[in-house]
Amino acid sequence: MASEPVSVKEFQELARQVLPKMHYDFYAGGAEDEHTLRENVEAFSRITIRPRILIDVSHIDLSTTILGYNISAPIMIAPTGMHKLAHPEGEIATAKAAAACKTIMVLSFSSTCTIEEVASCCNAVRFFQLYVFKSREVSARLVQRAERNGYKAIVLTVDLPRLGRREADIKNKLVKPQLKNFDAVISTEVSSDERSNLQFFSRALDSSLCWKDINWLRSITKLPILIKGVLVPEDAIKAVEVGVDGIIVSNHGARQLDYTPASISALDEVVSAVGGKVPVLFDGGVRRGTDVFKALALGAQAVLIGRPVIFGLAAKGEYGVKQVIQMLSDELELTMALAGCPSVKDINRSHVRTKHQRPLSML
Repeated sequence: MASEPVSVKEFQELARQVLPKMHYDFYAGGAEDEHTLRENVEAFSRITIRPRILIDVSHIDLSTTILGYNISAPIMIAPTGMHKLAHPEGEIATAKAAAACKTIMVLSFSSTCTIEEVASCCNAVRFFQLYVFKSREVSARLVQRAERNGYKAIVLTVDLPRLGRREADIKNKLVKPQLKNFDAVISTEVSSDERSNLQFFSRALDSSLCWKDINWLRSITKLPILIKGVLVPEDAIKAVEVGVDGIIVSNHGARQLDYTPASISALDEVVSAVGGKVPVLFDGGVRRGTDVFKALALGAQAVLIGRPVIFGLAAKGEYGVKQVIQMLSDELELTMALAGCPSVKDINRSHVRTKHQRPLSML
């Protein structure tokens, strides 16, 4: 592309041009037929915005708070693994971009920079993503390291009792780098007869993880616990009952179970079930500021972005990540002005209509 990108979507093509096919497929791909991967983006097009007029929008305030921490806009960085496959500086570049944009980064459990390296690279609020291994001691050590190094919350990802079938990675025989967070704790190398070291995760993950284990996690950390991977109201209600501090509506970027709902299609029901008892965040398919607006109108306190960050990182390093976040923020600001919402708290359910709602003119 000869010109500078003018939208977040254009970074994907830039990333495709610079990344080895194996690595691009790893980031861009989804599970099996990739139906949910497509739906995560396309479902936003079935939600329309209901703008209000003659409201003073001469000043737009994008700022909000998450678990008491101030951020410049309701746009956070989702946990995504292996940033060094996208750029040599890896998660350090992403963390610096998040700090510059005054937002929160969730560091992936499978990061290629260590917990300590990311913590020391710049001053910012960060959360840490956790999977639970069969060896609970491995997970416990990572939680304790995150807490010691100033991470402010644990994001427990619960939609991965087994690794989803990602056929592009299988065909490419993807080999991930040794993960430095696990050095001297557990080996992530594979035997010569295995197709890729994705199989390490299938072997190591604890498929017995269940609701009672929230108490185990609470027993090893004082940090707030958010649960990521909720798609149905029944699980949202249960999460509130067991005392989590927040919920993230997510289908794992459509990388786990294909033919689950698009994340945005599940948000309304989950928010209704939670009833304001804990904050609800949203992850999946955000490519425009209008997408952010729609998620906020349906009850999310903030959105998390994953692939756009990776594509920005691959294309232009730290600067590319900052560009992605700034583009979404600028588009959100314009959307709020045109929809008659001077601040994030002014955005509510009345500002959007889903495909299930009859137009008001027909009532």
